Amino acid sequence: MSKALLDKTEHSGKLFEKLDLEGAELNGASFHDCRFAKCNFSHAQLLQCRFDGCEFSGCNLSLAVLRGSSFREVSFSSCKLVGIDWTAARWPSVALGGQLRFDECLLNSSSFFGLYLQETKMEACQARDVDFTEADCSHASFIQTDFAGATFHQSKLVKADFSDAVNYAIDARSNRISGARFSLPDAVNLLRSLDIEIVD
Repeated sequence: MSKALLDKTEHSGKLFEKLDLEGAELNGASFHDCRFAKCNFSHAQLLQCRFDGCEFSGCNLSLAVLRGSSFREVSFSSCKLVGIDWTAARWPSVALGGQLRFDECLLNSSSFFGLYLQETKMEACQARDVDFTEADCSHASFIQTDFAGATFHQSKLVKADFSDAVNYAIDARSNRISGARFSLPDAVNLLRSLDIEIVD
């Protein structure tokens, strides 16, 4: 299916398979309960698009521009989402939790700066060098995710689940972590931010 058929159109309940929109500009398209399988959106410009109840499986959206696009109850499974600035997307004026789900995805070098991510699922993912500064990740699930180099600063992690997550560096003094769950041995990293001495 060509880009011309997608641009400024509405789609509901459709399956898009192996669609190649690398570097393309998609403007004003709307998708409701659609599924994207093995599609290539790398370097694409998704402008003012709307995705409601959609599923992305095995897709590549690396370095895609999401300016003005909205994502409501959207899931990504085994997708590449490297280098995406999620702050450029359009977020609802009323804070709604659980709008995004990521399973076994690559999210490296992306930004969620200051976003409302309550109840977000980011499980078994690679989230290296991702910016969560000032993001509200309360009740989020980060199970088995690799956070090497990720930034948590003034982040709200209340009751977030970091079970079996690895390589995170979270300063307990500059982030809200009450009720959050962590697993050993990586949970020891939380103590490194405190003025204490750890002995064997």
